[in-house]
Amino acid sequence: MKILLITKRIPFPPNSGYPIVVYNTIKGLLQLGADITLFSLNPTKGRIDIEDIYDPIFEQIKYHTYDLDTDVNVWSAFFNIFTNESYNVSRYYSEDAARQLENVLRENAFDIIQFEGLFVVPYLDVVKANSNAKLIYRAHNIEFTLWERLSHSEKFLVRRKYLAFLAQRLKAYETDQINRFHQIFAISEPDRQSILRFGCEVPMSVFPVAIDLEKYKVDKTKTSFPTLFHLGAMDWRPNQEGLEWFLDDIWPDIEKLNKDLRFYIAGKNMQKHFFEYDSENLIVEGEVFDAVEFMNSKAIMIVPLISGTGMRVKIIEGMAMKKCIIATTTAAEGINCRHGHDILIADSADEFYRSILQCIINPKRWMEIGENARKTVENDHGVHLISGKMLKIYEELVSA
Repeated sequence: MKILLITKRIPFPPNSGYPIVVYNTIKGLLQLGADITLFSLNPTKGRIDIEDIYDPIFEQIKYHTYDLDTDVNVWSAFFNIFTNESYNVSRYYSEDAARQLENVLRENAFDIIQFEGLFVVPYLDVVKANSNAKLIYRAHNIEFTLWERLSHSEKFLVRRKYLAFLAQRLKAYETDQINRFHQIFAISEPDRQSILRFGCEVPMSVFPVAIDLEKYKVDKTKTSFPTLFHLGAMDWRPNQEGLEWFLDDIWPDIEKLNKDLRFYIAGKNMQKHFFEYDSENLIVEGEVFDAVEFMNSKAIMIVPLISGTGMRVKIIEGMAMKKCIIATTTAAEGINCRHGHDILIADSADEFYRSILQCIINPKRWMEIGENARKTVENDHGVHLISGKMLKIYEELVSA
């Protein structure tokens, strides 16, 4: 089975949500004997030097990359208003990248070509013109919903109007493209329902985030208590927004619960203002070298998202590390979890306060939830389980 994955960024190293999903897809399919080729855009922001990748998985695939400037430009954003294109999407398209992809397609015959997310869909016409492969679109998020939620929470009128405009353009693009593939992969059941409402007429399957469970080894002797932590990419607006809400409205009361309580914040591209909070019990780590080791050393995971779609990879990782996770309904969306069993759901300042207090007063409570969380991940998110189901769909498509 020859498979081409087209991605909006190089998924090495797998250090945040999107790269982890793609990386584990590659890893699982390789173990099942698939022949994998990767075509990745390499945006200016977070650019990866291929020469710096030292990973046995990378050595097993064929790869092609194209350096691309996707940074927001004020003038191009302004002139885009007078076109019919989505500015969010159009920034990822380059004629030179399209020609490079065309050359790859002319030199290779693929069975399956999988588009990893909306931002590489602009290359669909090039693929259709140069390949007879079966085409799959994997929706990592319902992209327009994220921008729609951000517009609703924005207080500055002009910015709110512009965010709503971007959401409208994105929605039109997602809706127009969805029926141009042979198969759709949604990352959660709520996302599948959203795609159906777009008028999707092609077959669709749900493939949640897959992780390699062997990577997540728990050593409770290294876990300090009482500790809270938040881990996530801090250049992603929903993470910033949710953490700001928690620190402004919830944390001042929480830190009074116990003089030894510490709240650790970690993640790449940590924004400057998080270092400026006046709290002795708040430790801002910035990017950590080993996310698994960081999670192992802390007790209770806080995920206060109030916007965003898809499935939070960091929650799946936290569950794999037997963490008690206290998260909003939005953050836990799409995950097969149950409040009070393998997660604690909190949507208000009072609910976060009560949940954290409960865990501090009764340590057995957070440990029990963490144990159940690991079992949930083992049942639903193992990379071998998900890759096997994915390969079966590939085979059915090719043989049809």
